[in-house]
Amino acid sequence: MPDYILRVNGTQRTVSTDADTPLLYVLRNDFELNGPKYSCGMAQCGACTVHIEGRAARSCVTPVSSLAGKAVTTLEGIGTLDKMHPLQKAFLDEQAAQCGYCTSGMIMAAKALLDSTPKPSDAQIRNALAGNLCRCGSHNRIVRAVQRAAGAVKGA
Repeated sequence: MPDYILRVNGTQRTVSTDADTPLLYVLRNDFELNGPKYSCGMAQCGACTVHIEGRAARSCVTPVSSLAGKAVTTLEGIGTLDKMHPLQKAFLDEQAAQCGYCTSGMIMAAKALLDSTPKPSDAQIRNALAGNLCRCGSHNRIVRAVQRAAGAVKGA
């Protein structure tokens, strides 16, 4: 198996795996990062969303061989318990996670939106999150959390 060098959350990491191994498997199994979740395995639900070069991407269908020299960021890479990203704090403040399974993907999709559109409209937020599924019905709280974070990001 070949070695692949990845930049994950600002740190260079090496993994020996098959070329077509999904990034999600490497993140969770080899690097022990549990933010991105396995759910559908077909890029349909958004639970595995990470950023690749600052853009939201589905890690369950991204082969590790396609990532040479590219920056990968997971939920663990945007904030810590001591210094949360405004989105992480807003999700807590709005109680936007019911079961929490979709939360990482929702936050990463929302971060991609706020990075490109710091003052999104309600419609832009809903559109950006449309590909991320939540079976618990927390969508209204999730939208409020993104709106709250947008206010915090604007003031930063």
